[in-house]
Amino acid sequence: MRYSPAGVPIINARLQHESQQEEAGVLRMVQVEINALAAGDMAGRMEQVPFGTKVLFQGFLAKRNRHSKSLVFHIIDISASSTADNLDTGANHGIR
Repeated sequence: MRYSPAGVPIINARLQHESQQEEAGVLRMVQVEINALAAGDMAGRMEQVPFGTKVLFQGFLAKRNRHSKSLVFHIIDISASSTADNLDTGANHGIR
C-alpha cells in the first residue's frame, strides 16, 4: 500500500480475466490483464482479498494521468464470489 500526497491509501493491482463471450453469434475466448487501483477505504478492503481469489469488481476506466494514453481500472466496489471472474467487462455483471 502506498499513500497519495494527501495521505489517501492507494493499492495498485493487475487484474486478470478469462472467459468466453458471444460476439455476432460466435463464441470467442477473451483473456485480458489490466492495471487497477483502489483508493481510500476500498484500498483497505482490497488489501484483505487473498491473492488469486475470484472476485467481482465494479469501477470505471480512466487515463493513468491527464497526459497518458494508458488506462487504469479504478475499483469502487468488491464482491466476493466463488463463481465470478476476476474482471468482467460489464456486459453481464453490471460494472459501471
